[in-house]
Amino acid sequence: MAKKSSKKLSSKELDEKFDAGEDVLEHFDLKNPERPNQSKRINLDLPQWMMTSLDIEATRLGIPRQAVIKMMIDQALKKQA
Repeated sequence: MAKKSSKKLSSKELDEKFDAGEDVLEHFDLKNPERPNQSKRINLDLPQWMMTSLDIEATRLGIPRQAVIKMMIDQALKKQA
């Protein structure tokens, strides 16, 4: 069982250890893993005009509609903060 190291490593140091073939598991808490930014699925009903506008913006940006929605929500939340 891996034991969490008390020394904090930078991501570069961790990459170097891993690339050198060293065991890096001691730097992780395997008993209490975290999943930052874990997604939660929702259903959202929108009027057709919004869907059309989202599709136009998605096409303009060359990204999926879902990415446009996430981007717009992110911008609105940051503006509120």
